[in-house]
Amino acid sequence: MDAEIKNSGKQLLNKVPQVTLFFWIIKVLCTTVGETFADFINVNLNFGLTGTSIIMGILLVIALFFQFKTKKYIPFVYWISVVFISVFGTLVTDNLTDKMGIHLETSTIIFSILLLLTFCLWYTKEKTLSIHSIFTKRREAFYWLTILFTFALGTASGDLMAEGLGLGYLKTGIIVAAIIVIFSVAQKLKLNSVLSFWIIYIMTRPLGASIGDYLSQPAKFGGLGWGATLTSIIFLLGILAIILYFTFTKRDVIANTVSKEKQTNENKGLVVQSLITVVLFVIVGLSAYFLRQDQLQNETAQPAISNGSPNNTLPVTGLGDLSEFKKITKDTKDLVISNNIEGAKTRIADLEHEWDIAQAKLKAMNSKKWIEVDDAIDKVLRQLRGIDPVQKDCQSALDALLKVLNQ
Repeated sequence: MDAEIKNSGKQLLNKVPQVTLFFWIIKVLCTTVGETFADFINVNLNFGLTGTSIIMGILLVIALFFQFKTKKYIPFVYWISVVFISVFGTLVTDNLTDKMGIHLETSTIIFSILLLLTFCLWYTKEKTLSIHSIFTKRREAFYWLTILFTFALGTASGDLMAEGLGLGYLKTGIIVAAIIVIFSVAQKLKLNSVLSFWIIYIMTRPLGASIGDYLSQPAKFGGLGWGATLTSIIFLLGILAIILYFTFTKRDVIANTVSKEKQTNENKGLVVQSLITVVLFVIVGLSAYFLRQDQLQNETAQPAISNGSPNNTLPVTGLGDLSEFKKITKDTKDLVISNNIEGAKTRIADLEHEWDIAQAKLKAMNSKKWIEVDDAIDKVLRQLRGIDPVQKDCQSALDALLKVLNQ
């Protein structure tokens, strides 16, 4: 690698910023925007999930083109790339869940494996995973691929905790914040700095999402009711302010060269500690997951119903009382029939929120039935949130949802 730098004919500069307190502040701001800005384009601007994904994919490619084209770290180019990759990483997971029906458990496993494979390949080729040594195009490519997978994994695991396991975004945020504190302290106690950096980097995604949802969600759903638009604007302004600070002060610029001693220290114990950490995450994560599933099963255990014989009973296999969901669906249908599409979008958002809140318990009651209703709800959302909603198609999707709910 030293030969590659020498053969370039000039000293290469590091393409990423120094890790400081401001680095983590702007990182959390970017992850929050990844959550709220995607919702803003998808819901508020009616581009839908597919349209939003295409737009953000194009913007990400443009941003990364300029990022790779630069010869040194430029705050605006770097952080705008992080913003776009944050949004796109969120959308990758959302598409897998909403369009392809892949469970959050599956996507969490998939992105965990992809991230681990990326780290392994990066370390095999470069003998380091440090962001202090992004001196070449290959290292930069590994770096941005890793960033993409951290956002996708953070989205999948965060949504799994908050929605899939019914912990809610507040509890999820507290758990994630606790993990960040633990690894921050562990780093002070000689845990490998590169390992702790990447774990904290992953954890800031669900933390930022929790903050974004808390600020943007309506008060009736436990949020502050700022909305996706206002939340996105506030956090984008915060990102811009820090970028300007970095641009004028140069406080986040990494030294052009990294000593061999520092590289050795950063690699010291990395492989062994990483293996131990991965094993611990798997053991603790799976244990917590199955304990929570058992808790949900116990909470949603349905009484048996008699089929005529006191000693011969059959279990209830439905989802319980769905009257509230039916009412919201009928209200939405009435609004569509009266051609009040904007009102219908607002009302169906109530269904989306209520369904997400109830997801963990309903899924524990009857996973197959839950998936059937969830798919029907997704079809309604796609119709109403399209760029140009068609009244007939919206009504047809709502009729299909009511049929599933009434079954």
